[in-house]
Amino acid sequence: MFPRPAPGRRLATGAALLSLLGTLTTGAWAGPRDQRPEPHEHRHRPSVTHVPATAGSATPLSGYSIRSTAEVPDSAAAVSAPGYRVDGWYPAGPRSTVLAALLADGVYPDPFHSTDQQKIPRDPFQVPWWYRSDFTVEDTGPRTRLDFSGVVSAADVYVNGHQVAGVADVTGAYTRHELDITSLVRAGTNTVAFRVRPNDPNKHLTMGWLDWLQPPPDRNMGLVRDVLVRRDGPVVLRDAHVVSELAVPALDTADLTVRAQARNDSDAPVTAEVTGSVAGTRLTRSVPLAAHETKTVAFSPADVPGLHIASPKVWWPAGMGGQPLYDLDLAVSVSGAVSDTAHERFGIRDVRAPLNADGARQYRINGRRLLIKGGGWSPDEFLRWDAGYVEDRLRYALDLGLNTIRLEGHIEPDEFFDLADRLGVLTLPGWECCDKWEGQVNGGSESGEKWTEADYPVAKASMAAEAARLRRHPSVISFLIGSDAAPDARIEKDYLDALRDADWPAPVVPAASEKSSPQLGRSGMKMTGPYEWVPPDYWYAKREGGATGFNSETSAGPDIPTLDTLRRMMTPAELDTLWKDPAARQYHRSPSTVFGTLKIYDAALTGRYGAPAGLTDYVRKAQLAQYENVRAQYEAYGRNATDASKPATGVIYWMFNSGWTSLHWQLVDRYLDQGGAYFGAKKANEPLHIQYSYDDRSVVVVNNRHGSTGPLTARATLFDPDGTQRYDRTVTGMTVDGDGAHGTALTLPSSVSGLPPTYLLRLTLTDANGREVSRNVYWLSTRTDKLDWAHTDWYYTPVTGYADLRGLASMAEVPVSASASTVTSGDTSTTTVTVRNTGEGRTPSLLTDVHLVDAHGKPVLPVRWSDNEVSLWPGESATLTATYRTADLHGSAPRVRVSGWNTPERTVPAA
Repeated sequence: MFPRPAPGRRLATGAALLSLLGTLTTGAWAGPRDQRPEPHEHRHRPSVTHVPATAGSATPLSGYSIRSTAEVPDSAAAVSAPGYRVDGWYPAGPRSTVLAALLADGVYPDPFHSTDQQKIPRDPFQVPWWYRSDFTVEDTGPRTRLDFSGVVSAADVYVNGHQVAGVADVTGAYTRHELDITSLVRAGTNTVAFRVRPNDPNKHLTMGWLDWLQPPPDRNMGLVRDVLVRRDGPVVLRDAHVVSELAVPALDTADLTVRAQARNDSDAPVTAEVTGSVAGTRLTRSVPLAAHETKTVAFSPADVPGLHIASPKVWWPAGMGGQPLYDLDLAVSVSGAVSDTAHERFGIRDVRAPLNADGARQYRINGRRLLIKGGGWSPDEFLRWDAGYVEDRLRYALDLGLNTIRLEGHIEPDEFFDLADRLGVLTLPGWECCDKWEGQVNGGSESGEKWTEADYPVAKASMAAEAARLRRHPSVISFLIGSDAAPDARIEKDYLDALRDADWPAPVVPAASEKSSPQLGRSGMKMTGPYEWVPPDYWYAKREGGATGFNSETSAGPDIPTLDTLRRMMTPAELDTLWKDPAARQYHRSPSTVFGTLKIYDAALTGRYGAPAGLTDYVRKAQLAQYENVRAQYEAYGRNATDASKPATGVIYWMFNSGWTSLHWQLVDRYLDQGGAYFGAKKANEPLHIQYSYDDRSVVVVNNRHGSTGPLTARATLFDPDGTQRYDRTVTGMTVDGDGAHGTALTLPSSVSGLPPTYLLRLTLTDANGREVSRNVYWLSTRTDKLDWAHTDWYYTPVTGYADLRGLASMAEVPVSASASTVTSGDTSTTTVTVRNTGEGRTPSLLTDVHLVDAHGKPVLPVRWSDNEVSLWPGESATLTATYRTADLHGSAPRVRVSGWNTPERTVPAA
């Protein structure tokens, strides 16, 4: 996740848990704390899955009954026998950790609130747990197999009273297993039972949390991906996939090669007929197979001319083009009967990521250079899958103008990448840091245990399984085989061999840090931080975490959520401590000794804005600080992307979201509410954008669209906090090339007569018709933040002097009127809000926030705003739109709540 501190400064990790949100597949409760289901006697009707006899079918088990082995005295043969009584067992969904199931069943209180997670004991999770599920078949003629991955950390597997696999084989969260259980299956009810072992990410090649959040007491032990029951005939198809080669840069042709493994599982030779179609081209091939023989079946343009495609439908990231997908369908038949089928959806695109002259990795998509702008992804802490909640977050990423999500470990299920393909969100999956995955590395040291001989095949099998699973997704643009560290020669070779055998189609990166590996060489990425508060001008220095090269994870640390979210996640006493005691350990920050308090952040907030007068004032200042800092981070990387020397090539905000209720590392909070960090990112990443440079005072226009602009007019105006104008300059006839190019409109003077220590800068950009296309307001100081570069640590650069923004406190209160109306179409509602500064003086309304709320004043979430947190001068107005699901009003009439830095809060109807 980030570089390890020096010896003696290791991060301490505590154990704990998360909050509940969304209706999850485990059935976990997501409602308010006072509406949680009461614990019951844990009697439930066991889940039974009907499995058809259809050849090629793959049916996921629909759920489990689970219980601690310490509470089950019966033998494994008895537990896994059909008809075994599960009175007193707990229900679990088809993908569920142990604790996720217990939370869904109301056994423990909401772990996202306060320190309630500490009420959950750890002892129950120090022993294996049984996962038991029944399935029925009517016909025992077809072969039957179990196909699964996602076991955390290992399991013994039983079917109908017989062991079919042990922990020596079924180990590792990412290894995939196919078990032939044909001889054990009978007509009627059958039973599968997994005896799942406890997880320790420092000892097992699974998943861990380090310092992201308070880790769950069960350490995510359980089955977190589907267990499929497959039915097929004597010959099966495996590893079916398409390799595409796109002509770049013309994009006018593409060559497709189809490959699959045909395997004869019978004791007799057969002639298999493989047929199918892809991209409108029919495929057919006779394949003679000896008993138990496997052959590769391949179709290429050399033997099937239709696989040379003219005018292919090319997949693009969102904002650069469309996201068309193709389908591959194959079937294998024996003696005229279908024996197995295979289906794959894929996209045609070309990804390259060479190192530039400065050694930084520069991504190109379909021949076009792309600045990677992304965020680090966190799944739900209990690994509960909710497709709707995931889609909401990915749509938020697009709303922010981001193009990439990085998954450091915790590689999500197939549906995540299906969504990314459909929405056009690029993904950077890879192994995680600071545990067993990096216990054996190419130099350096990590917290994970050194590998034994048994670990190497598990790691290679993990890589092979994930490569085969992810290669079809056009959204996947790399795999990072290391995070903070790069693998040593032996591990790297295993990874690269597995990737090559899988026809991996995207660049492979040795590490997210600047580490190198023997074969791949330099990573082209940096992991120089920061992870703690730094001032906005930090990002403009072309050193450390500043805007040069590819920074794989970085941010200014704490991201205090909105007051609405804070009141959901903390008690009044905890909220009191939040603003009063900077040195207090904050449970909702991190278990780390480095990131456990808000001391550095709070010192900066007080030093720059003045001491908080109360909780509301603290949160108000936090939103202002987070807006300016996040905006500066993305703006600096955007401005420097096309520099001739040491250009910026990528930046991943650490992090995009949090897996629980958090006080740091998040652009969007657990409940999907949006504050200063969110709207600062949205402003910085708008398609056509005017911005201020903290390093040289230049006013720059960045064009993230493909085409060049028409003539533009840029205007920069400086004001006192009371609205007195001190400087004004307009530049006309400006044009800017596309694809991230920028142009400098003007440079502000180094001093302006009469300008106070705290002042405002308003930037506007208008097109040839006088229409405002970008607007950006900064609060600045004649006294700059002083960075102590000489004492830069792995997680931040200290500050010896703060910018003086205390003058904002003197801004007069300004009334802002609001009128709103709502239109509903199908399942979606759109609320249009017009806000106007109705003040009679000169003072602007700074960072005016509009929240959509229900009749009880609670935020309606998720919601996507056209713009928000706007600053208005007297007489100015802004019209904003909010789009959301009508159902999220829960029958209430919509209302809008308007507030701001110097705007009194008011709520108006929006029906």
